[in-house]
Amino acid sequence: MTYQQTIEYLYSRLPVFHRIGKAAYKADLNNTLALCKHLGNPERKFKSIHIAGTNGKGSTSHMLAAILQSAGYKTGLYTSPHLKSFTERIRVNGKEMPEQKVVEFVEANKPFIEEVQPSFFELTVGMAFDYFAQEEVDIAVIEVGLGGRLDSTNVIQPEVSLITNISWDHTDILGDTLEKIAGEKAGIIKENTPAVISEYQPDIEHVFVNKAKQEHAPLYFASRYIDTQHKTFLPDRRSVAIWEDGVHTLTLQLALLGDYQLRNVTGVIQTVRVLQQREWKIDDSHIQQGIADTVQLTGLKGRWQVLGEKPLIICDTGHNEGGIRFIVEQLKRLSFEKLHIVIGVVNDKDPEKVLKLLPQDAFYYFCQAHLPRAMDAELLAQKGGMHELKGIVIPDVNDALAEARHRASTNDVIFVGGSTFVVAELNEL
Repeated sequence: MTYQQTIEYLYSRLPVFHRIGKAAYKADLNNTLALCKHLGNPERKFKSIHIAGTNGKGSTSHMLAAILQSAGYKTGLYTSPHLKSFTERIRVNGKEMPEQKVVEFVEANKPFIEEVQPSFFELTVGMAFDYFAQEEVDIAVIEVGLGGRLDSTNVIQPEVSLITNISWDHTDILGDTLEKIAGEKAGIIKENTPAVISEYQPDIEHVFVNKAKQEHAPLYFASRYIDTQHKTFLPDRRSVAIWEDGVHTLTLQLALLGDYQLRNVTGVIQTVRVLQQREWKIDDSHIQQGIADTVQLTGLKGRWQVLGEKPLIICDTGHNEGGIRFIVEQLKRLSFEKLHIVIGVVNDKDPEKVLKLLPQDAFYYFCQAHLPRAMDAELLAQKGGMHELKGIVIPDVNDALAEARHRASTNDVIFVGGSTFVVAELNEL
């Protein structure tokens, strides 16, 4: 098979969460364990860091991978979903898994795939583990797909587990309270393995404390030890001072410009400190280089990414209540004459939590991604109207962006987001 035929085979035969949602979710690890056994348990052949959380786990994963690369370690990186190409999910030292390797993996394991019929995500996890083992990586940064406890990635024994934060997302699967959601995320905390929580959230602190006690796992709430202080903005980065236990230890040049990255970086720094305690050779210059060069080193896209100037055009993959709250606050601090928002969402999430946060004085372009989970743009516009959000319906995101450009003056701002999949369809990304 060609690479394109291979990808079409995977999409056609295996349930894919980002296309059909909950129906693709497997609430146990049986298929993953069977796949790993079939592959010779590749997950046992490399060191790893495991990252969960509602928001920020992708950016956090990329920053940690960049730091490890800067320290000279051969570093695997597994993230999901991809924005443009399937191979974005699996990288070694920032380079995507070669397309031919994807073809070879599927062809070699087709009898198993057709017998067991793992989900698309389960198979992708196995593919990543197999590739990292073949490449003999020193360490791999593994991002959870959904939740944690029952996520397919939760078969590794990491050096450290990191949970970024807890917010409302996937409540139909993970639970209808923050405590239940936190319990699912806490499922990645392993016996005698350090666990880092990026953000201290007092209402759910007990969930992590109890799980860590149960597993005899050292627990660090990063934001209790580490403070970040924004200093200056440059066109392509922001300068941030890091304080640890009240002492100024680092000044970082963040390549990732979203305000929410200040929260993510606390968990990143604390995780590096844990790795240093475990005798990984990483010094502060590696932290500084990795944070400054994250985009170049790992190829991260879609996080407060500037697509154009005059008018300023920004896209961001934040898509739930917590992520949108940060985006709206950052938009408020920009200077502009008029704000244009190109927005689409998926239909298995409650849009009300997002819509009520959006500014009523912006002009909206309601769109939808080309996948079954996407909420119909007309319906989204109706729901937006109930929150006094005024605009027009243009289903295709690129057409919507073109219209926003046409209407905007040079002193306006255009924001594109609401869904990872809307951002992914941007031609300019």
